[in-house]
Amino acid sequence: MLGRKKLYSAIALAGVLVLGFIATSVISYFLAEDSVSGHIADETLPLTSDNIYSEIEQDLLRSVLISSLMAHDTLLRDWTIDGEDEPEKIVRYLKEIQQKYDTTTAFYVSEKTRNYYHADGVLKQVSRDDPQDAWYFRARKLNAPYEINVDTDTADLSRLTIFVNYRVTNYRDRLIGVTGIGLSVDSVARLIANYQTRYDREIYLTDRQGRVTLRGPHFVGPDTLRDRPGMQHIATTILANPSASVSYENDDGRRVYVNSRLIPEFNWYLIVQQAQSSTEARVLGALLINIAVALAIAALVVALGWYAVRNYQQGLEQMAGTDTLTGCTTRRLFEAIFNQVRNHAIRNNAPLSLLAIDIDHFKQINDQYGHAAGDLVLYTLTDIFRSHLRDNDTLCRWGGDEFLILLSDCTLPNAIRVADAIRAAVASHPIRASEQIIDCTISVGAAEYQPTEELRSLVARADLAMYSAKRDGRDQVAKA
Repeated sequence: MLGRKKLYSAIALAGVLVLGFIATSVISYFLAEDSVSGHIADETLPLTSDNIYSEIEQDLLRSVLISSLMAHDTLLRDWTIDGEDEPEKIVRYLKEIQQKYDTTTAFYVSEKTRNYYHADGVLKQVSRDDPQDAWYFRARKLNAPYEINVDTDTADLSRLTIFVNYRVTNYRDRLIGVTGIGLSVDSVARLIANYQTRYDREIYLTDRQGRVTLRGPHFVGPDTLRDRPGMQHIATTILANPSASVSYENDDGRRVYVNSRLIPEFNWYLIVQQAQSSTEARVLGALLINIAVALAIAALVVALGWYAVRNYQQGLEQMAGTDTLTGCTTRRLFEAIFNQVRNHAIRNNAPLSLLAIDIDHFKQINDQYGHAAGDLVLYTLTDIFRSHLRDNDTLCRWGGDEFLILLSDCTLPNAIRVADAIRAAVASHPIRASEQIIDCTISVGAAEYQPTEELRSLVARADLAMYSAKRDGRDQVAKA
């Protein structure tokens, strides 16, 4: 339902954009004989600038979402917390991220070891003494969860890259590293070239000092605003304001209209400029182009809305899909994870098993020792569960004191062995709450996934086995 609402909102927004844009363009056309200059300076160039800025923002949003998924990935967090053993695991993980999302780079820097992990291996250890590593020591002190910056790539110092640096924290919200992805600035350059060809306007980007940083294929002239003919007196206005609409006369005596806006994520200015044309055909052509752009934007909005629903919904849910007390996956997110793991098992003809765990006499623990002690029991037992699981297993707090463990590539006999090991570890681990010692046991039901089975059926079978273990005296493992 949420996805459908987002799609409807995207369609509605597209319709508003199309109607508003076409209406504005038609009105501008009829007023063009008296206000061609105003049309170019106040509407056409800002619109082109907005379109380019919007597409850059969409690329950045996608990159932020990918980096957020990495920062909240239990595989990355648990691997770091467990001591960063077997670095090839995280290298393989980063390589898969880079290939799956077609990024220029994917990286992770550990706060403990300062190792710079990359899809190509462990590249270095970051150091305060290395100016190239200043980004890391800036990112670790961020108040926000992430930053976007433009820098050279550690893996290729000749390549300028747009980085999303995302802070990674443990389950107690303490910094354990910084991860993220990088996108080549070439993608922005291609976007500029595409718009320059489509609109026949000169488009480029400059830094805060007016030096040209990215340009289209037909860019000519000096590489600084103050050195470009006719722009000397407007360069200060452009560089002193987050956005500006100004004009100047070029060497041919024609007026050139310039629109600028600051892209804060890069700390660069986007410059769009066009020379004045007095022909009616030119104005009509601009009208037709604007209508085509409106339709393209509408299609883009709908496509992006649908794409976001299909590809980012799970990622957005995962960011809010962690139980605050135990750090386990929540029930809602677990259902999505199960579908992915089940599809993988079906494609690879691999076994899949589920454990249903219930803490014996948990209500009595709450009644006798208090709810704070009950929370301590849940937190402690969760750590015990995790210590017996692999990176590709999923631990979920299903509700109250009931937990589910999804075991990938695991047959029922192996699942029973894992369950019995967890049961024995819980039984042999007394929990100290203030001056009290709490002895806990668990009852476990194990079930193996059957072809075409839904999650509801698999959980029901595991629950029945778990209740069978309770009826037989608790502190037991039973199979479905």
